[in-house]
Amino acid sequence: QVQLVESGGGLVQPGGSLTLSCAASGSLLRLYTMGWYRQAPGKLRELVANIVSGGSTNYADSVKGRFTISRDNSNNTVYLQMNSLKPEDTAVYYCYAQLGTRLHWGQGTQVTVSS
Repeated sequence: QVQLVESGGGLVQPGGSLTLSCAASGSLLRLYTMGWYRQAPGKLRELVANIVSGGSTNYADSVKGRFTISRDNSNNTVYLQMNSLKPEDTAVYYCYAQLGTRLHWGQGTQVTVSS
């Protein structure tokens, strides 16, 4: 069973930066695609970014050039570096891990961008 624990959320002013971390435990983690979704109040959950086992990355158009996803397979952690944050980035951010039909979610961490 894969378990995911997010950290690093909080309140930040527009234009600021935050780094989210997702610590994973379980087996075969290096094979999983891992990434981040977010869900704002009243909106559907949307993909922010993901990174496959080989290291290729994928980003939502709304965060390209501002967010960077990375993974450290030595300690089973995925990071989301978020720069130039905007109020519309406010949401609960969820880490996920997927391998075929196996899909696991973290509990979510709140990111609020406000002055």
